[in-house]
Amino acid sequence: MSETKAPSNFIRQIIDRDLAEGKNDGQVVTRFPPEPNGYLHIGHAKSICLNFGIAESYNGSCNLRFDDTNPEKEEDEYIQSIKQDVQWLGFTWNGQERFASNYFDQLYQLAVELIHKGLAYVDSLSPEQIAEYRGNFTTPGKPSPYRERSVEENLALFEQMRSGEMDEGAAVLRAKIDMQSANLNLRDPILYRIRKKVHHQTGDKWVIYPMYDFTHPLSDALEGITHSLCTLEFEDHRPFYDWVIEHTSVPASPRQYEFARLNLNYTVTSKRKLKQLVDEGHVEGWNDPRMPTISGLRRRGYTPASLRTFCESVGVSRADSVVDMGMLEAAIRDDLNQHAPRAMCVLNPLKVVIENWEEGKEESLTAPVHPQNETMGTRQVPMTREIYIDREDFREEANKKFKRLVLGDRVRLRYGYVVRATDVVRDDSGEIVEVRCSYDPDTLGKNPENADDQGKLRGVIHWVSASKGEPCEVRLYDRLFTAANPNKTEEGQTFLSHINPDSLSVLDGCWVEPGLRGVLAETRYQFEREGYFCVDQSSSADKLVFNQTVGLRESWPKEA
Repeated sequence: MSETKAPSNFIRQIIDRDLAEGKNDGQVVTRFPPEPNGYLHIGHAKSICLNFGIAESYNGSCNLRFDDTNPEKEEDEYIQSIKQDVQWLGFTWNGQERFASNYFDQLYQLAVELIHKGLAYVDSLSPEQIAEYRGNFTTPGKPSPYRERSVEENLALFEQMRSGEMDEGAAVLRAKIDMQSANLNLRDPILYRIRKKVHHQTGDKWVIYPMYDFTHPLSDALEGITHSLCTLEFEDHRPFYDWVIEHTSVPASPRQYEFARLNLNYTVTSKRKLKQLVDEGHVEGWNDPRMPTISGLRRRGYTPASLRTFCESVGVSRADSVVDMGMLEAAIRDDLNQHAPRAMCVLNPLKVVIENWEEGKEESLTAPVHPQNETMGTRQVPMTREIYIDREDFREEANKKFKRLVLGDRVRLRYGYVVRATDVVRDDSGEIVEVRCSYDPDTLGKNPENADDQGKLRGVIHWVSASKGEPCEVRLYDRLFTAANPNKTEEGQTFLSHINPDSLSVLDGCWVEPGLRGVLAETRYQFEREGYFCVDQSSSADKLVFNQTVGLRESWPKEA
């Protein structure tokens, strides 16, 4: 094992016991088996961290295997995005990425083996009839009239399925287990179905494709997986997993263990629903910063370290629970508070003219890149006669609780001088468009004299030079759904009924320090007094675009 031991959980305890008993020749081999039918989301991040993390801890290996048994819904775009997500999180899979389709020839032969053993048969019932015969939780299943076909007939029909002689839906291959079982997954589950679709890996070689529950255990066995980790919804499938391993001649006998999936409030993690959000234009795409996808979180400004920390803090158990979104936001806030460089950005600009500042004069002020980390160095901030402050930081009149600029009072410009507001300029509608100020040249880096006629400073505000600053667009994000559980709906509603119409606010005409000109996408900053922000992928030399990652402090109330 590695020197750093992760917090224990029931899966690690199982592995520790297996190793102590000498099982699996002392090896730990896991796998991450996503379906390439969508982008990965935060729930997958937990599975990635668990499978790859365990492999790291026990000096084992973890395979990346795409469960590509449904060519109708799979695309290379999804394959590439999944690989990028795993690598971005900081993990390396064992050897080349694998595909379930790599094993289609072997899976077919293992299906033939089951037919020879009298444990599989070709069923000619329609899909609707199969569902009816299967029964439900209160009604026992009944055998198909085709269940007792001879081995020879089943072999011939299965070959006809494979050769394309049958239409889609004309027949399926089923396991012969127990139609009376209390576990519906054992009521002669389907092993193969006809799908005359071109596959992204195998082309038009196959017109029959194996089902997930058949493919999954056999792929694990063929790869020598020692611990097959799945979420709890597969617990009832485990008896079939074990049945497949027991009744086929595979080289290994992996075991499946289930853990609770990650449920996060104010979001959905169903791939079907996420795809619906994309397809219907409710979001910009799979990597929209409001989406719970790994690529969306990355574009939002989340770091690999923050997601790994979050997944570790959630823990691994068998008890289903809902994690508060604030826990995820706290993870990135803590990370960026330590590592993000600081900058000043004015989101709602109001021009300030410093009347006693010489025309054309520019002074370079020194500011720390990070106030608690001197090793990150300093940055230079240009000071000019005209600057921008945030409109929220000025009032003509205010009580003492308002710690910003008030007409007739003084504040300090962050890292700069003390200024006093002396007058305002209004447009034709009466709106203030400019504040006139004076500055005290003796206050750089030191407190001014608090003479009786001047009073104490109200506070410190951020600012940006109007002539040297960089214009930018800032996108502010709220939660995509207004309900903690978007899936909980009333009659006539869907999860889309809970979409937050104010989940995105685009602020154009913002101003940021000139030092951020030309920064790379995904560079993260703390905009002082505003929050944490990330350079968007669409940002360019012509237009800087920043995405809000998270506020400086939690602003959403916790669920009661």
